[in-house]
Amino acid sequence: MTQKSGETLVYVGSYKASDGIYAYRFDVQSGRLEQIGHNVETPQPLYIAVHPQRDAIYAVHGAVSGREVKVEGRPDGAVSALSFNRTSGAMTLLNTQPSRGQSPCYVSVDVTGQVALVANYDGGSVTALPIVFDRSLGAPSDFHQHEGSSIDPKRQTKAYAHAIAIDPSGKWAIAADLGIDKLMVYELAEDRGRIPAAPTPWARSKAGSGPRHIAFHPGGRYMYVIHELNSTMVAYEFDNAVGVLTELQSVPTVPAAFTAPNYCADIHIGPSGRFVYGSNRGHDSIVAYAIDQKSGRLSSPSYMTSGGKTPRAFGIDPTGRFLLSANLASDSVTVFRIDVATGKLEPSGQVVSVPSPGCLTVV
Repeated sequence: MTQKSGETLVYVGSYKASDGIYAYRFDVQSGRLEQIGHNVETPQPLYIAVHPQRDAIYAVHGAVSGREVKVEGRPDGAVSALSFNRTSGAMTLLNTQPSRGQSPCYVSVDVTGQVALVANYDGGSVTALPIVFDRSLGAPSDFHQHEGSSIDPKRQTKAYAHAIAIDPSGKWAIAADLGIDKLMVYELAEDRGRIPAAPTPWARSKAGSGPRHIAFHPGGRYMYVIHELNSTMVAYEFDNAVGVLTELQSVPTVPAAFTAPNYCADIHIGPSGRFVYGSNRGHDSIVAYAIDQKSGRLSSPSYMTSGGKTPRAFGIDPTGRFLLSANLASDSVTVFRIDVATGKLEPSGQVVSVPSPGCLTVV
């Protein structure tokens, strides 16, 4: 089966230890999602990033249900490179490298396609791995261990690096550490294999908030962070000349009347830069905010049920007209239409069955 005009690829990683990555074809006109392949050579993929040339993906493999992936007998997690056919979506495993930390949970690729950055959750660290000409990964070339703790006696006894995102200029990388309530700032060196700490090496989040995932506005001036432990979305101004973050606003991700436990998960900004979305596990919803393009501040939120339980991940298609929610506890991916004028979501009627979908990436 070949890819047609108006279609893109979607890769979904299963939280089940043996299932690996599922490949789908997505019609950006109708919102139809159709499975076209399945790769079982990548155990426990917890996050997937796409190479900027759109011919390779990178997946991290960590612990699921207490089963830790090991590389060469060491208690490290792993990160794999897979090439894929842009027509058929078929994947080929290129190689796997150690992440140099336990339970890696996030991977990003810089705008030049020369380096992959990994956040090791249980390890409380970040690692850089060079990407070579054939899209495979070189051995780890830089590593930073985070130190400290915060006020939550169960979740913040040590560092837990949960994400590392690269700004649109490609000059800086920001790591969200849930355990120490800090946003760690790194520079991307010219050789791209090194990520030294920035002159202002971190920005502090509210104590007990647990910063989890990060999204940069396409213009690069603003950055948004979703906080797992206190269910907030925080807007920052980002000075990419010096790599400094300044907090602008903090808003809740769930209605005030909702008092049950909730743990935020993913965050994405639509390609227009006008709207930012976050997922709530507990409230089981996707929250949407409009972004003021002059100030970076967020409007009052709107909510849509995620179409299932525990929306751990979601993605937005390249046209900005559809959002796909991966509902971990419901074994499903639900497709929503996005109102391009208001950013609000409405169900498209498309729901596909996927075993324990823990991550989702739209190419």
